[in-house]
Amino acid sequence: MIVILIWLITIIFLRAIFSPRKGKLRLPPSPPALPIIGHMHFLGPILHQSLAKLSNRYGPLLYFYIGSKPCLLVSSQELAKEVFENNESSFLNRPKLANLDYLTYGTADMALAPYGPLWKFMKKLCMSQLLGNRTLDGHHRVRREEMKQFAKIMQEKAETGEAVDIGAELVRLTNNITLKMLLSRYEEEEGSQLQKLVTEMNDLVTTVNLSDYFWFCKSLGLLGFRKRLKDARDRYDILMDKFILEHKEARKNAAGNGRIKDLLDILIDISEDENAEMKFTRDNIKAFATNQFLDVRGRHFSLLPFGSGRRSCPGASLALQVVPTVLGIVIQCFDWKVDGEKGSVNMDEKPGLTLLRAHGLICHPVVRLSPFPSL
Repeated sequence: MIVILIWLITIIFLRAIFSPRKGKLRLPPSPPALPIIGHMHFLGPILHQSLAKLSNRYGPLLYFYIGSKPCLLVSSQELAKEVFENNESSFLNRPKLANLDYLTYGTADMALAPYGPLWKFMKKLCMSQLLGNRTLDGHHRVRREEMKQFAKIMQEKAETGEAVDIGAELVRLTNNITLKMLLSRYEEEEGSQLQKLVTEMNDLVTTVNLSDYFWFCKSLGLLGFRKRLKDARDRYDILMDKFILEHKEARKNAAGNGRIKDLLDILIDISEDENAEMKFTRDNIKAFATNQFLDVRGRHFSLLPFGSGRRSCPGASLALQVVPTVLGIVIQCFDWKVDGEKGSVNMDEKPGLTLLRAHGLICHPVVRLSPFPSL
């Protein structure tokens, strides 16, 4: 242990001496930092709460370090507009993180690929084919059937007086729509397996990998993290390879029958197109499938649910066709009684890729309309 500590101190000392010196920059305010860890001591498990506290204390523009990684915190509408609109070209790339890089096959997906020809090709592909108006219109029936099924389940729960985890049911609805748009028909067991795998991979994405923030940890397989990444991606590979092979076989048998193509069909078409602008591989297909089809269009900078600018979420159009209808079902068709004696909603949060509730919202649905409307 002593030898490792001496080695670590020596490496840090030598790095500090021989690192190239940069001219003094006019940087935003920065709180006091500690050696090695930078400003990590300011960050708690609920990251956005910690960042809000820093912003309240030091201002809406803050420069800080997580380990050896420099970060910029922007937390006002005016400065967000300055970043995403007036200086967008300086912020088009995404940070390179080892866990994300591995799970997306070397950033072979659109969300994390470096800004360049491949990203532009995938963005055009998303907007014109995968998530264009024609594709979304073609899958209108899928969305309608899944939302009808959601309303039916809520009605049945209301009739039996059974409590519902609203968050879990909404996640299930979203996953069902995404999977049916991606794969058309799938076995329920395999679909459930894919959903669990994607959830597991999302959890791995949000796990802090020390090698991303401390350069001296890059050669260390800490806490078995690399093994967990490999295990999850290997299982995902097996499942997606099976889906792709089955799709290719089904395409041969159903050639020219006029069926509506699902998203995997479109991705396979592009990978087989020898005249495509860019080479689109099986890894690109798998990386696309891992992405959750997460002013709304990024023009009002007080709230940015889909990001903003050229790298805003291409799934915004899909979300805008689903969310209002689901909200209408939840609000107009049912009243909700919170489960438990207190009848109060617990608003505690927990860490995650998105803002998550620490405790599920468990409620009893009560039908407001009789007879129940036919959707």
